[in-house]
Amino acid sequence: MGAWHRRFVGLLRLHEIILNCTFLHALTTMPSAPLLPPDATPSRVKVVDVQLLSDNWYVLKKTTFDYLRRDGSWQRQSRETYDRGNGAVILLFNTRRNTVVLTRQFRFPTFVNGNADGMMVEACAGLLDGDDPETCIRREAAEETGFQIRNPRKLFEAYMSPGSVTEKLHFFAAEYEAADQVSQGGGHVHEGEDIEVMELSLDDALQQITSGAIQDGKTIMLLQHAALVGLKNLA
Repeated sequence: MGAWHRRFVGLLRLHEIILNCTFLHALTTMPSAPLLPPDATPSRVKVVDVQLLSDNWYVLKKTTFDYLRRDGSWQRQSRETYDRGNGAVILLFNTRRNTVVLTRQFRFPTFVNGNADGMMVEACAGLLDGDDPETCIRREAAEETGFQIRNPRKLFEAYMSPGSVTEKLHFFAAEYEAADQVSQGGGHVHEGEDIEVMELSLDDALQQITSGAIQDGKTIMLLQHAALVGLKNLA
């Protein structure tokens, strides 16, 4: 074998060694399947298109977007979202008498979905309408129940229907005395409100959840929270 041939074979072997080393390096440095916890992936959603479906009362939109799945693949999806703003709700309670103040009013959406008379027993609530949550709930309590709130306490926040409605509710509780009711409440006639103010024991309210007389989600959450921690611990 001539010198030139030996040199050629040597170069081929050297090239093969370099290729093998490059391949092995690629294998050892190849990233594993991506782990995509929500807090580590701030760009999991890429909005593709937004269509305004209705702006008659509140805002209904259809949004098409690409979503980064946990396995690292992108999937195109579309969702309709109803934006009515955020709100606040409050449980008025009296520790000494073990009572709570609720409201009763007509809710048309329940009327068309199995609620025979459309009436709902609820904790006082309303939309923020540009106010902070505490200002909002003081306003709503005065309008709906006639009570002036002295010391509202923030309990927690919750998305009430996250599959379709953007609304987040701020949950409050406040102790009341009879002297705090400075008007009859009842809401605003020009807004179609016709609100009955109810005072009942916490035990009765909890029983009404069991019987089905109280079916409002936010109210059930507040009453069960009160039962869990005790009225004295809400003060």
